[in-house]
Amino acid sequence: MNNLFDLTGKIALVTGASRGIGEQIAKLLAQSGAHVIVSSRKVAGCQTVVDDIIAAGGSAQAIACHIGEMEQIEHIFSAIKKQHGKLDILVNNAAANPYFGHVLDTDLSAFQKTVDVNIRGYFFMSVMGAKLMKENGGGAIVNVASINGVIPGDFQGIYSITKAAVISMTKTFAKECAQFNIRVNALLPGGTDTKFASTLVNNPKILDQMLHHVPMKRIAQPEEMAGTVLYLVSNASSYTTGTAINVDGGYLIG
Repeated sequence: MNNLFDLTGKIALVTGASRGIGEQIAKLLAQSGAHVIVSSRKVAGCQTVVDDIIAAGGSAQAIACHIGEMEQIEHIFSAIKKQHGKLDILVNNAAANPYFGHVLDTDLSAFQKTVDVNIRGYFFMSVMGAKLMKENGGGAIVNVASINGVIPGDFQGIYSITKAAVISMTKTFAKECAQFNIRVNALLPGGTDTKFASTLVNNPKILDQMLHHVPMKRIAQPEEMAGTVLYLVSNASSYTTGTAINVDGGYLIG
């Protein structure tokens, strides 16, 4: 029987991969046979992840990219096309959440930064990634959204709004890119123990409120998100597109 999760020969790009969920996704995809391009704003953190992957017998390289900057998006895809000639897998994981507070107090700077990365960044990463996939007969895109895109998080207004947009974006790209054999799906993490979520995780009052709604009564570890992404980019999900999978310990059960 063929291994449905085998990614041998695949070229994968994972953004926001220098730590947290992105790091674990990159490592699992490499472990499954893909050559992984590890990307985030700063190349040093990416190189550390690359070194770990290579030490474990995998294949990877680091390319810096701030997805809030259009020039950097264009640069990374130009580099991928020149070096590899194709892209099979794109995981949009990099995100911004600079503001924690009441929605009425959201300033323009925080609004713009969050939208530029979480909506514009994901959109044009997907556009350029899908164009490269189209040239080579198809591929798979996974957008890391959030349960906040379904139920807005307390004091995370603009972040939650952008993650709702990511879910809608996922469906739009899935519908319009299916003809090119490109599948597009979303991962919706629940509370996860990462530096990105430290404002929530390290506040006992907020954490207790969150866990009250989580049947499993704990937050996730970053590696618990990676398996779902592997499923969504592999042949195991060959007839799955336009879906959003909750990995939230049951939070969205209600």
